[in-house]
Amino acid sequence: MFSKSKINDPAPSGTDTAKPSATPTAAPSAPASSQKTNEFKASAPKAKPPASVLSADLHVTGNMKTTGDIQVEGTVEGDIRAHLLTIGETATIKGEVIADDVVINGRIVGRVRGLKVRLTSTARVEGDIIHKTIAIESGAHFEGSVQRQDDPLNPGAKPAAAPKANPAS
Repeated sequence: MFSKSKINDPAPSGTDTAKPSATPTAAPSAPASSQKTNEFKASAPKAKPPASVLSADLHVTGNMKTTGDIQVEGTVEGDIRAHLLTIGETATIKGEVIADDVVINGRIVGRVRGLKVRLTSTARVEGDIIHKTIAIESGAHFEGSVQRQDDPLNPGAKPAAAPKANPAS
């Protein structure tokens, strides 16, 4: 333990306070840059950006695609693809929704595709839901069909995989 600190601090121990602060700047650039690189690599996976929020007074016409999270409170006329998609109580989506996790508190007119789909008691969905797991709370309004698929996010593979599974059952 002491040998490690001596390796990091090449200065004598009598002037530890002044030398360690000077050591990183006076030290060769390779160790300092490798420390910064290691810190960056360590913090990059931990730091997850916050969800993008589309406020209630925002009206979007067009498709949206992200690998991150989106929280919609306004109106979207177009398709949305995201990692986690939260549809707020005041939100209206007219288009297809594709996400790993979909939480619906508002209104969707269109198809929903998700690994995990959750309709809360305030949800109103007019369209088909293709999911791996689904939860529908009491009070939710749903008009359409529900289909379970192992890979609901891939539209091309699902129809081929589903018919093969049905005859075998």
